Amino acid sequence: MTSWLNINEIFYLIGIIVMLLVGMTLRDRANPKRYTTALFWFLFGVTFLFGDLLVAYLGKTLAYQVVGGIVIVIALLAGTGQLAVGRYRQSSDEERQAAATKLGNKVFLPAVLIPLVTVICTLAFKGVELGGRYVLDQKHLTLAALALACISALLLSWRLTGGTPLQAVRESRRLIDSIGWAAILPQMLAMLGGVFVVAKTGQSVQELVSLFVNPDSRFLLVVMYCVGMALFTMVMGNAFAAFPVMTAGIALPFLITGHHADAAPLVAIGMYSGYCGTLMTPMAANFNIVPAALLELKDRYQVIKVQAPTALVLLLVNVFLMYFIVFR
Repeated sequence: MTSWLNINEIFYLIGIIVMLLVGMTLRDRANPKRYTTALFWFLFGVTFLFGDLLVAYLGKTLAYQVVGGIVIVIALLAGTGQLAVGRYRQSSDEERQAAATKLGNKVFLPAVLIPLVTVICTLAFKGVELGGRYVLDQKHLTLAALALACISALLLSWRLTGGTPLQAVRESRRLIDSIGWAAILPQMLAMLGGVFVVAKTGQSVQELVSLFVNPDSRFLLVVMYCVGMALFTMVMGNAFAAFPVMTAGIALPFLITGHHADAAPLVAIGMYSGYCGTLMTPMAANFNIVPAALLELKDRYQVIKVQAPTALVLLLVNVFLMYFIVFR
């Protein structure tokens, strides 16, 4: 059964917004790298707008190869420093103070509305039909609810600030420019995680561990699992992406099967170890790089530098916590 709001329509909406940002970038003569910056976001938007058409006309295999080529070009543009920040009108301190006084704590309402509406819609619209269609895409219910929540927050923001849709797009471009390539990093890392799973990286990790660690040494295996989760998370930028690889490579064959460890606390502490890696890597852009850009910190790695000592202490605690808890 079809739905009134499905994932493809959400992708099209994202693609349209990105293309608007591309047009604004091309018109910004103050941007010294406007053409390469526009190309970067254009290629990113193509995957949302024309992904279905590529599959329909080229077939899955060729379409996936085309998208893979787009990803390589995007990475080259970002890696060679071809992105630049445009010029924007900066509000004066007096204007900011006046806006802050007028809005007060109401400025936080749109941000609070997003998770609230997402949870409510996810729970309320599961299996709900209207006119022979589901209200929200049931296969991607949370994402559809999140899109609806973002639209609701945008409408509330317009109401509170008296802004316009065009102003919202301009501010979107300013934020995207400030964040840069890190804005698309979560999506790229999620794709990379899928590649690692298909490539059976977990099996390779298992074979590698067998070469260097005695399978009878519980403590060394625990250290390998916890530290491996942290390091692989630093590479992947996401503990959820590192989890299946390290758990399949170390936890399952050596600790659970070999030493009869209790699986529930083992994987829970393993995930917690992965989160320690999240605190120490720029690859976790949405946690570490984006806040630095939004707060306009001079050092974009300042957040990581502050978090790193805590992360290392927690990782050490996790090692001993796992060793003394998980074995029966």
